[in-house]
Amino acid sequence: MTGTVAIITPAFRAEDWIAACVASVRAQTYPDWQHWIVSDDGVDYERLLANAGLLDPRQRFRSTGLTGSGASRTRNIGLNQLDTPYAATLDADDRFKPHKLVRAVAALDSSAIVSMAIDELTPNGKRLRLVGDGADQMLAARRYKWVNLSMDSMIVWDRRKTDARFDPDLPNMNDLDFLLRLFERAEGTWHIGEPLHDYLKLPASLSNGAGVTERMIAAKREMLRRLEAGEYPMKDPRGAEGMAQFLRISLRAEETYPAALAERAGLLFEDHIEPMLRADA
Repeated sequence: MTGTVAIITPAFRAEDWIAACVASVRAQTYPDWQHWIVSDDGVDYERLLANAGLLDPRQRFRSTGLTGSGASRTRNIGLNQLDTPYAATLDADDRFKPHKLVRAVAALDSSAIVSMAIDELTPNGKRLRLVGDGADQMLAARRYKWVNLSMDSMIVWDRRKTDARFDPDLPNMNDLDFLLRLFERAEGTWHIGEPLHDYLKLPASLSNGAGVTERMIAAKREMLRRLEAGEYPMKDPRGAEGMAQFLRISLRAEETYPAALAERAGLLFEDHIEPMLRADA
């Protein structure tokens, strides 16, 4: 299968990261892509990339005309303008590994959504852990979070089979909310167990500090309320049940994480929640 993949990158205070992000797209072994870079801070990223020698005719530049309006609104500006069959998201401080798109597009021949394992890295490139690595497999919506226990921004999807928009009013967890909307017309994802997406954990994420934790908990509670109220209809008959159970476990993990972190400095939230998910499997 072939077709253009539109990659949406919201850019807010991204000057330190955007070059590596863009270079990873230009290094893809699958050449048929568009890279939509949407500024949410008034920065002229086209000029910045030109100065770095990274301009490419496949790039598209847009702006929200605002500063800090949020990644969800910024992504939606790009999504609303697409006419490509496939789409993907890539945050400005993340990177694709070279074979990500070629593997994803091949898998989209038989699946509406492709997810994949990720490398979690520090800003200086030190690996923290892999998430979702293992065998390639079909993941029904009800099982998805037991493999992809964090980070849902690595997906590539066929817009002709399923599509959605991001919720700008949700305080956090916007990627998972978006995926739940995609699951209305897709039973699950074809999951590639090879890590094909680099996710940089910036200091705020590593500390899970004041403000971040509260927003995460509020978003998880709101999504759980929506699931229990039937506001996320899913093609997988047990999808809402499985996702609701994951969120209940995740909220329990949020409650116990501060004490666990105090006992084990540097503990990643993924390492804290993973045993809880295994116990429930």
